[in-house]
Amino acid sequence: MTIQQLKYAITISEVGSLNRASEVLYVSQPSLSSAVRSLEEDLGITIFSRGGKGVALTNDGAEFIRYARQVVAQYERLLDKYGQGGTLKKKFGISTQHYSFAVKSFVEMVKQFDTQEYEFAIRETTTRDVIEDVSTAKSEIGILYLSDFNRKAIERILRGNQLEFHPLIQCDTYAYLWKGHPLAGEKTIRPEQLAEYPCLTFEQGGSESFYFNEETLANAENLRIIKATDRASMLNLMVGLNGYTVCSGIICEELNGSDYVAVPFRGGEETAGSRMEIGYIIKQNMIMSNMAQLYIEELKRYLGTIPANIGSTVKTEKQG
Repeated sequence: MTIQQLKYAITISEVGSLNRASEVLYVSQPSLSSAVRSLEEDLGITIFSRGGKGVALTNDGAEFIRYARQVVAQYERLLDKYGQGGTLKKKFGISTQHYSFAVKSFVEMVKQFDTQEYEFAIRETTTRDVIEDVSTAKSEIGILYLSDFNRKAIERILRGNQLEFHPLIQCDTYAYLWKGHPLAGEKTIRPEQLAEYPCLTFEQGGSESFYFNEETLANAENLRIIKATDRASMLNLMVGLNGYTVCSGIICEELNGSDYVAVPFRGGEETAGSRMEIGYIIKQNMIMSNMAQLYIEELKRYLGTIPANIGSTVKTEKQG
């Protein structure tokens, strides 16, 4: 079994076709098929089921690909740390819940590199996909939050996927509104004041979990829920429907604009235990790439500018 064979198998699983994979990899289809058959014989499993419409992962194959991604990712990080360079682009990706500060920090990190030599990816996605992406090494870092409500459930899932959570900042919850909202001028907002307005939440997909909501009040009863899949749609719904969402109060006006405000929540049973602890997740015992370390530094730098009345940064050990 070689790294090249692992990369072949991963690519085939992503494109779902030997013919398409051969084009992507610039390898003849017979050579690719032979490499995969040899890999399957070495492992004693069938990775792909072949059919007229392409190939599909078997159950054994799906599990194998998860481990293969991790091995290839760690191999590339070893080369990044100890290798002598090469012609291949170095890759770095993050997956995150919908936080503008995570995007801003990513932008500042990317500015430090030549994008002709590096391949970057940022994925704003569901909570489950953040965890899955880091678990399978699709992304090196994931950004999400824990609270008293979801902590036990999320930490159990992280442990099951050999992931660890590193806190960055703790903050209270805020109602996020557009400036024309009737409540935008309030100094604080109680949950009952929002009863007549739609609560906007990010959709968590078909495998939605009770604990995967990005908004700490999204599980409260009697809310008028409207779901969106991206930040742009959510901002439009805020204006068009006087909707609101729940956030950390950490707003990057450079990316979201200045037409929105964050007003602190105060009182009510729904806000009990809703203090957010935002952090990043990585694989346990992982060799972090230089890009990952720089990205975390940018996160800490940006969050260090947050006013004390919004959040308090968490002191953590520097990652090596």
